[in-house]
Amino acid sequence: MLRQLALATLLLTAPVAEADALKNTEIKAVVDDALESFMTPGMAVGIVKDGKVVHLAGYGIKDMNSREAVTPDTLFRIASTTKAFTSAALAILVDEGKITWDDKVIDHLPDFRMMDPWVTREFTIRDLLTHRSGLGAGAGDLMLWPEPSGFSRDEILHNLRHLKPVSSFRSDYAYDNLLYIVAGEIVPAVTGQSWEEFVQTRILNPLQMGCYSGDAPMEALGDVATPHSWLDGKQVTVPRNAITGKATVSAAAGGMVCNVRGMATWMLTQLEGGVSPNGTRIFSEARRDEMWKSETLLGVGSLDRDWNNTHFRTYALAWRKADVLGYEVISHTGTLSGMQAYLSLVPELDLGIILLNNGSHYGARTAVMQAILHGYLGGEKRDWVKTYADWLAAREAAKAQKDERREGSGQMFLSLEVYAGTYKDTWFGKAEVALKGTELRFASEKSAKLTGKLEPYEQNTFIIRWDDKLVGEDASCGLKPIFPARSPA
Repeated sequence: MLRQLALATLLLTAPVAEADALKNTEIKAVVDDALESFMTPGMAVGIVKDGKVVHLAGYGIKDMNSREAVTPDTLFRIASTTKAFTSAALAILVDEGKITWDDKVIDHLPDFRMMDPWVTREFTIRDLLTHRSGLGAGAGDLMLWPEPSGFSRDEILHNLRHLKPVSSFRSDYAYDNLLYIVAGEIVPAVTGQSWEEFVQTRILNPLQMGCYSGDAPMEALGDVATPHSWLDGKQVTVPRNAITGKATVSAAAGGMVCNVRGMATWMLTQLEGGVSPNGTRIFSEARRDEMWKSETLLGVGSLDRDWNNTHFRTYALAWRKADVLGYEVISHTGTLSGMQAYLSLVPELDLGIILLNNGSHYGARTAVMQAILHGYLGGEKRDWVKTYADWLAAREAAKAQKDERREGSGQMFLSLEVYAGTYKDTWFGKAEVALKGTELRFASEKSAKLTGKLEPYEQNTFIIRWDDKLVGEDASCGLKPIFPARSPA
């Protein structure tokens, strides 16, 4: 009996055997299939496991014209996976006792204002990182994108006070980029160094990542990916998001440039509690744990439940968290027109996966990440590229039943010439509306890419059909003409 009890105890406490990881040939097959299915020219993949780099490879091409192959050293824009570097920069300052996560923002940036004075007074550094400000999702993003932005960081900081909240403070999750710009400005306020210089000298250089937070020397730009998108049935480049070696105003929210070799080092450093593979400590393990700690609740969608058996999703300090097939996964995505990133960490398995690609379809990164993660986590073996493509096709078919192009009556309150003039918005700045022949034209003073035709919708509302179709979806625009005062009769 004792022998049987001991055996039973052993069986109950023995660790579950780890699932077989995808072989290199299997990863190549999945990536190649994803690139073709989701109109993406190239992708770089990095995997770290048990303190070592176990996979580092490029697939496809980095430019549709040169046809040069992607390599592990090809530089991509990593978009919002940059946010974790902003959080880490602040973590270093917490380690040094120069700030705390719960410092009031106005104590470091006196010009910081939200629309509500109480929210302004209570807003902390932690709040800057957790997407619970009360602003709507993507509020004020037109001050950042499409690049080049004509707004300075000082202007962005000042204009926050004009953005109207859509929920109460700290009550709801709504993804925000502008507040990461503010978070980045904490760094120079405390250290006298720009965000770019601090991240480069205190994180990227010590880790020997070969990545850039700001300006990059031209000699470092010999192996770079070109951003691509799919437009009118063909592949095109997206020049405005090309890697030029110049810092962007959006740097702290999504402006870094890196490759999978460097990002593999970053993942190893995260998994090791802030210590790099060469033994350099960047931040403390306590700060790493704080950056991974849940702060804001997120919803769990049907896809998460069905595919990953997910029960919770949260946002931490520049990281998302969720349970995937019983494991805690720390992750973040990055999205720019023409550039995509996806990073996942599984601390229990000492596992990290980074995907960088140069297309605009997020299906490629999603399918490849699902395939690799499920391979390690023991998930269902299936064709994840086909699974995701089928799901997207079904969703598109449902959308097609509706007319997605907004068509109004075209009946306006006033004749078109009356709407011509210079308009001003409190945070977006000036825009010129000019009558050119029989159509109205829109041009933003600050954002050079935001030009287009104003199509009458109804009453005082127009639809802007952008000249550059890669800018994004058409936008609605309400105009309120101001009439000159009439002399008394």
